[in-house]
Amino acid sequence: MTDPVALSLADGPLFGLPLDTLWFALVFAVLGTFLFLDGFDFGVGALFATRDAEAERETLLAAIGPFWDGNEVWLVVFGGMLFAVFPSVYAALFSRHYLLLFAILAALLIRGLAPEMYEQRHDDQWQTWWGRAFVVGSVTAPFFLGVFVGNWLFGVEEFASAASLLVGLAVVALTITDGATYLGLKTRGDIRIETRPMGHLAQAGYLLLVVAALAVGGQSASHVSLLSLPTLALLALTVLLAAANVVASRRDRHVLALGAVAGQAYGLVALVATLLFPLIDPVAGLEVADAIVSTLPLNLSTIAASLLLPLVATYFVVLYSSFSGPVEDEESYA
Repeated sequence: MTDPVALSLADGPLFGLPLDTLWFALVFAVLGTFLFLDGFDFGVGALFATRDAEAERETLLAAIGPFWDGNEVWLVVFGGMLFAVFPSVYAALFSRHYLLLFAILAALLIRGLAPEMYEQRHDDQWQTWWGRAFVVGSVTAPFFLGVFVGNWLFGVEEFASAASLLVGLAVVALTITDGATYLGLKTRGDIRIETRPMGHLAQAGYLLLVVAALAVGGQSASHVSLLSLPTLALLALTVLLAAANVVASRRDRHVLALGAVAGQAYGLVALVATLLFPLIDPVAGLEVADAIVSTLPLNLSTIAASLLLPLVATYFVVLYSSFSGPVEDEESYA
């Protein structure tokens, strides 16, 4: 006997909603969440190279210590959503760029392992090498992730193109901006003062790199237009948010400044999604409506997401509330 509940779930999308479009937006929203949250971890890791004093390095590690492994959950959620709802796109992207994905995993592994090893011994040579590994992993992970997203957007089939390399550099610049702004909120004294101009410089570089990537990529990808109204609107919003970040950080409005950086992280993935839609795989010419799974698994995935995502969000609210406020002198990564 056929289950009537299964039959009803297979009749059509839940409540008649455009689930294909909503899931497309949700996948990119989760990617934006990862870019913002793990972005400040990457940025702090990059700025680790600018600190020589052991106490300051410990402060930087303590600032991200409670959060970085949790923040990476959003990358797993992104991959899981893409696999569950757009499996053909997941298969095509991951097989087309498997070497790049191995590079991303290697960078994330180095970034995660390095601070753990850094704390195991306290002789200069050991900490010098693992400190360098921490910086390398923190810079290369967002770079390779940016290249991956650039390849996806511009329909690049090889390891990288000029446009996707520019996207990679733009993501690195954004994470440094994110990290410097986060340190304004989580630290005091010299670290806050000295990393602020580095963040502002990275902020300017991010704006230039995004425009350059779109200009270069638009020459080979017909679906990418630098002069379209949505693109110009999102770029204008990004400039406003960048200005808000600079002004707010100079006035020690660090929560507002970090919010402006969050807006830029979500704005970047919104820009990618807007330029792609209705395509989801430019190489194959595959549109969102054609790549979505059938009705029954789509409805089941929607129900599961509506139950699980609020729980994940609640966990992060509790986590960040528990470790709010600046890092104190006695705190350490370990």
